[in-house]
Amino acid sequence: MNFRISCLLFALLLAGCSSNPTQPTQSQQSIVNQTDDAVTEARFSQNLNALLGAVSQTQEIPLPTLEIGFLDAKTIPSIRKLVLPPSGTFKKNWMAYRKRFIEPVRLKAGRAFWEQNQAFLSQVEQDSGVPAEIIVAIIGIETIYGRQTGNFRVKDALSTLAFSYPETPNKSARKQLFKDQLKELILMCWTEAGGKLPAKNSSQGVNSARFSACLNQNSSYAGAIGLPQFMPSSIRSFAIDGDDDGQIDLKQSPKDAIASVANFMKKHGWQTGMPISFPVHVSGINAAKALADGEPQVKFTVQELIDQGILTKQQGNLQSGGVEPQSKAFIIDLPYPDKDGHDQVQYVVGLHNFLTIVQYNRSYFYAQSVAEFAEALGYKNQSVVPVESVSKSTAHIKNTGTPSKPKNQAQRRK
Repeated sequence: MNFRISCLLFALLLAGCSSNPTQPTQSQQSIVNQTDDAVTEARFSQNLNALLGAVSQTQEIPLPTLEIGFLDAKTIPSIRKLVLPPSGTFKKNWMAYRKRFIEPVRLKAGRAFWEQNQAFLSQVEQDSGVPAEIIVAIIGIETIYGRQTGNFRVKDALSTLAFSYPETPNKSARKQLFKDQLKELILMCWTEAGGKLPAKNSSQGVNSARFSACLNQNSSYAGAIGLPQFMPSSIRSFAIDGDDDGQIDLKQSPKDAIASVANFMKKHGWQTGMPISFPVHVSGINAAKALADGEPQVKFTVQELIDQGILTKQQGNLQSGGVEPQSKAFIIDLPYPDKDGHDQVQYVVGLHNFLTIVQYNRSYFYAQSVAEFAEALGYKNQSVVPVESVSKSTAHIKNTGTPSKPKNQAQRRK
């Protein structure tokens, strides 16, 4: 593991010697750094070997195979810096974040990607109920359709964050998350290489070169892979072979990426034909401010928000593109500094589908960017339930107490 002692720790070492009038020489500092590197490297190897041993035992994968696969694993100092929280003077800036993604180059690439995959996107939308615009928007924001998929070896990225996470308030939880993802990576690569789980103490049928290639594939600094930037656990749970070639390739196959994003959204509860969010009515901004608590939980009914002037009556009406009055919602706050540096906030009412996007990336900025990117591609952020369907649904509820099951969004648009 080739990383140098952090500036903070180095400063503490100097402070500890402050009573000594003689400052450490350059050679003494180098010795301290080398010692720290050696200790940290040994700890990294010990923890990694312990994890490999546990996976080998629980999944019956031969330990030598795992050890060979991770023989050259290393920590990446730049990754440790990338996951550090922002400084205390940092201000969240929704407008700057939005500008990074809702911009001409990415939108042009999105339209080209849609045109190239139009037939398949239409089929996936019909099968899953997830709008093509949402799928295209997610892949565009994540990687500009494969242009920016990361340049770190995935085993290095996950190993660094699992065993060498920097000192932060959430260090323990984050380390555990990446340990779990590292385990998922091993299991994913084992099965991709032709192995079965548990392996029954045999590597028969496993392509060792393919196993190694899987561990060494490129990822983001956090270990996300391919066009849609799926973590290993998401690949194992939600990725789909969209092009029916017998394998899932999120790096080279747009169809696999499209089908996998749709499946992720569907499995996380995407409501077909329903909008994502509503703008707050100008007269209800103060009321919205009082209800914005930052918690991603739908806790108010749309009718309650209408009563407080946050939404209009139209937004509680399916026939006018809204939702049912008893639908649940919550308040989203999108802070930014204005041109004079004063704190400002844009408020939005998030619905169930907004939370589904948050499951993809736990950020209000991200989810709102996906929604607005999709709208720039033509997505209509409103219910698409025909009036006759609403009437039939209402009649069905009166007769049986159960709403009738809607058709998928693609069919409703016809």
